[in-house]
Amino acid sequence: MRIGIDLGGTKIEALALDDHGESLHRERLPTPRHDYDGTLAAIAELVRRCEVATGRSGTVGVGMPGAISPATGLVKNANSTWLNGQPFADDLQRVLGRPVRFANDANCLALSEATDGAAAGAPVVFGIILGTGVGGGLVVRGGAVIGANAVGGEWGHNMLPWPEGDEYPGPACYCGLTGCIETWLSGPAFARDFLQHTGREASAAEVLTLAEGGDAAAEAAWQRYERRLARALAGLINIVDPDVIVAGGGLSNVGRLFTNVPALWEQWVFSDRVDTRFVPAKYGDSSGVRGAAWLWS
Repeated sequence: MRIGIDLGGTKIEALALDDHGESLHRERLPTPRHDYDGTLAAIAELVRRCEVATGRSGTVGVGMPGAISPATGLVKNANSTWLNGQPFADDLQRVLGRPVRFANDANCLALSEATDGAAAGAPVVFGIILGTGVGGGLVVRGGAVIGANAVGGEWGHNMLPWPEGDEYPGPACYCGLTGCIETWLSGPAFARDFLQHTGREASAAEVLTLAEGGDAAAEAAWQRYERRLARALAGLINIVDPDVIVAGGGLSNVGRLFTNVPALWEQWVFSDRVDTRFVPAKYGDSSGVRGAAWLWS
């Protein structure tokens, strides 16, 4: 049995798979935000529940925000900032009493979708997460590209390209810079943008409902978001030129993105036409946890 853990900013999901990729048990807990020891304990509890429910022991793979630094062994670049600078890999292996494999959460999503999901069989797949943060992962011919600095695919921490109007220098990012793609395209960033333009507090889902009901300000918010996402993905296409871009995270449930964004991005892509497909993850927000389980392949 393989147990995958998807460590997100708002929830932690565990999934136990058999040798054929069939689900044996699935469970979620809220993420203990800003509580490092609580996060370790929650993961351990989920692993325990998987093993009790199935009567089996399993390997454990973890998809996480950020990365384990090759230089120090500590977490870096996590938007779940309470993990940064911590010996997370060592601590979790000690708590669980077994070896654990780790990968960036977006790499797990891309690996899962390139294996048997929405991008199955595509040579070059880029996976993006549009959720509490904005992540990216690159899979080439079935293998995740980690990179010399363990930042392969870290698309969310480049500046939003071709800034328009008041988009420069952009909002401050936890990474210390301003105007990162994450500060424009994450779920909290979308809510902040709507609040700034309207004075109304609403989640992305609520703004979508308003837009569908004819609210002009809500529709304008989605059009701003789509234009920003199109520019961000165009910059990515100009560098990586993937066959498929697969999106996960809460905002990937907004179906209009997959029609409207490709209709916009051609004006920024350095090509006479764009054949890259932009699709939602086949396994939805469980794609990352499946990829984490398949780290033990």
